[in-house]
Amino acid sequence: MSEFSSITPTLLVAFEQVVGEAHVLTALRTEASAYADYGRDHTEDFHFEPAVVLRPENAEQISEIVRLCHEHRIPVTPRGAGTGLSGGALPIHNGVVLSTERLNRIIEIDERNLQATVEPGVITQVFQDAVRERGLMYPPDPASKGSCFLGGNLSESSGGPKAVKYGVTKDYVLNMQVVLPTGDIIWTGANTLKNATGYNLTQLMIGSEGTLGIITRIVFRLIPHPQQDITLLVPFRQEAQAAEAVSEIFRAGIVPSGMEFMEREAIVWSAGYLNIDLNLPEDIRAHLLIELDGNDLDRLYQEAEHVYGVLEKYDIGEILLADTAGQKEELWKIRRNIGNAVRYNSVYKEEDTVVPRAELPTLLAGVKEIGRRYGFNSVCYGHAGDGNLHINIIRGELDDDMWNHGLREPIREIFRLCVKLGGTISGEHGIGLVQRPYIGIAIGDVQLDLMRGIKRVFDPHGIMNPGKIF
Repeated sequence: MSEFSSITPTLLVAFEQVVGEAHVLTALRTEASAYADYGRDHTEDFHFEPAVVLRPENAEQISEIVRLCHEHRIPVTPRGAGTGLSGGALPIHNGVVLSTERLNRIIEIDERNLQATVEPGVITQVFQDAVRERGLMYPPDPASKGSCFLGGNLSESSGGPKAVKYGVTKDYVLNMQVVLPTGDIIWTGANTLKNATGYNLTQLMIGSEGTLGIITRIVFRLIPHPQQDITLLVPFRQEAQAAEAVSEIFRAGIVPSGMEFMEREAIVWSAGYLNIDLNLPEDIRAHLLIELDGNDLDRLYQEAEHVYGVLEKYDIGEILLADTAGQKEELWKIRRNIGNAVRYNSVYKEEDTVVPRAELPTLLAGVKEIGRRYGFNSVCYGHAGDGNLHINIIRGELDDDMWNHGLREPIREIFRLCVKLGGTISGEHGIGLVQRPYIGIAIGDVQLDLMRGIKRVFDPHGIMNPGKIF
């Protein structure tokens, strides 16, 4: 990787000629708090100030910017909405933050072919609502769907609650327009359901965390939207039984559209954050939030009865069947705001772990045992149907040395346990900056060398989101 250069006044003028002076933001020109936002995301309390923020409006402008940066060895950090949890959008080498906020158009919804073409700055929920009006569905739904951008979802291969039945972001991408680090503009695939023509550059770009190029247009496949759904909130008196029941439900032949695990502190903190009174009994230690969807309501109620039958052998409280839109919305609001509630209650570190779903009880028990040995508490929740557990390590009374340095080894232990159980160290948040020291636990030297070689082919000067992943 070449040594990076600083942005000169001449280069600043060149940027202004590309995007217009109003869309070249610097610390001297921009209100301080607004400018600071471009140097942080939702990862802990990190902040790195960019040298300049550029807000282009199309692929051609991005191409010109990147060509200049490639020529002058200026680091470029692509940025969506900044909702990431791995530090992927942080400009750790300063340089250019390239924001995609102005690339925010839904270009076409093709009902004949069940496809849509969009730009990366479209908010995920805005897109979901737009296709829902046509009776269609884009299933990936990260917790931040009301604010995150589709381009960021692709860069991290985001998941969400509906991934358990419908798959994650990568399962709905047919084709992408991408600006490479050299400034070249390419399409990665074709707008077809099948494509066996050459290497799969589309899937290579998904999850590459902005290190291989900048996504400027996306072609998604869509599916018909199910007409009915019901939601169950199942309270358990033992966390381990809640985790165990997940695999049992699938083995019984039931495939929920959502199955979320929330231990007691997670649901209590979130309900408190939202001022929702749950009246939670003291002996309840965890919940499963289960959604069933389809087009036949009677059949869904039969599936719900089947779920009840599976759960009979567990020590559970009274199951809540949310059969009104308001009840469903309230329960999902609690689940989606756990991250915000944890952030509100305490300084924390979030680790995004994933194991085969049957191993979830062992992972949960291991996390709690590691916490006891090292003296920290954790709040755990996540997409139980996928085996994807979010572990929030709470600072509490931990001193600076333990918080800044002492947690590295217990985090390593957690990740080693994930790998031992057949899992890995990130299911949907990506590696970015914060998971980077641990990537060798999950990926061997040969694979890492292959990845570094791919990076060099795409980005010979190493300017694109440097310092991330490896």
